[in-house]
Amino acid sequence: MAAATGGDKPPLYQQVKHELLAAIAAGEYAPGRPFVTQREICERFNVSHATAVRALNDLANEGYVVRRRGQGTFVADRSPVAPSPDRTIACVLQNQGPHVGQILTGIEEICADLGYRLFLNHCENDPAREEKVLWGALEHQVSGIIVYPAEGSVAIAPYAEARRRGVPLVMVDRYRPDLVADAVVADNMAVGRELTRALIESGHRTIATLWDEIDVTSIRDRLAGHVQALREHDIPVRPDLTVLRRYRDQPTEARRAMLSELLRGGQPPTVLLCSNGYALAMVAQDLVALGLEVPGDIDLACMDDAGPFDVLPLTAAAISLPARDMGRQAMTLLHQRVIGTAAETQLVVLPVTIQTRQSSVGYMRISRLEQGAS
Repeated sequence: MAAATGGDKPPLYQQVKHELLAAIAAGEYAPGRPFVTQREICERFNVSHATAVRALNDLANEGYVVRRRGQGTFVADRSPVAPSPDRTIACVLQNQGPHVGQILTGIEEICADLGYRLFLNHCENDPAREEKVLWGALEHQVSGIIVYPAEGSVAIAPYAEARRRGVPLVMVDRYRPDLVADAVVADNMAVGRELTRALIESGHRTIATLWDEIDVTSIRDRLAGHVQALREHDIPVRPDLTVLRRYRDQPTEARRAMLSELLRGGQPPTVLLCSNGYALAMVAQDLVALGLEVPGDIDLACMDDAGPFDVLPLTAAAISLPARDMGRQAMTLLHQRVIGTAAETQLVVLPVTIQTRQSSVGYMRISRLEQGAS
């Protein structure tokens, strides 16, 4: 680790402390076992003894490690916080909409069945707000936590603290590969793979992907499934078509310029594969503004049905996610953790459903002059 430079980076000892917290959260150092020594910190991170001491002091002061005279430094034993009498669950979600709403409905159903109260927070995809809410949940001594991680979230400390205290935590819809925690997700590899197979079987061989979020496991798994299906059918993986590019975050003119350039290429795509219903709605609006018809000039497909309207009538194919079941299973797993009956850390992967235009009751045709069912 090189010395920190620039005003945006935290002090070096805090960088070391952050990485050591990540190691604790990932289970590299078990509670009650010897922790890394000052000398090992100096060698591993190429820092001075003063930096190592300050990082260890912070960890000790915050209760992550304990010092035993004559023995060394040890990872703090888990000291589970007794659940509050009313058995409260903290639920940390991102944004709002039909998909998140269905996840929450599933969670609420199981909470009601099992007698838990729900402490709900929507964090609007803000990692800093998510971290603050997690600390608040721990301060309120909740029985457990369900979290839908924000895009780009790198917070370590509250997760490490939950692990230290023995407060069970289950992630839903997506997971953090840098943390050891239970998670309940849709089969996102299958989302990309099966949807791409269906498009290929319907005659599409040039498929462009357009994304909303990009720095989450669900999206990266979908891209991997999409690439797998292309390779299975000996279709070249073109970087200009498969790149993880944000679409919704772009200004209107930039989006439409990007779309025009994509469709003017030597081998333009015949279908635009959108990451969710919100991206699809924006793409459809931009295509109309560019004077193109759907599905006459270009077709659309959608990797999930999260969006402002029913995406199926507008698409050649779309995936329906088991959002409600994800919520139910996440809460069920959390309850098993609370009462101590769950086994080792689990990643629960739920199947998805693909629907095509042929299986839909109808479809939409959109153009500059008309927008209606046909």
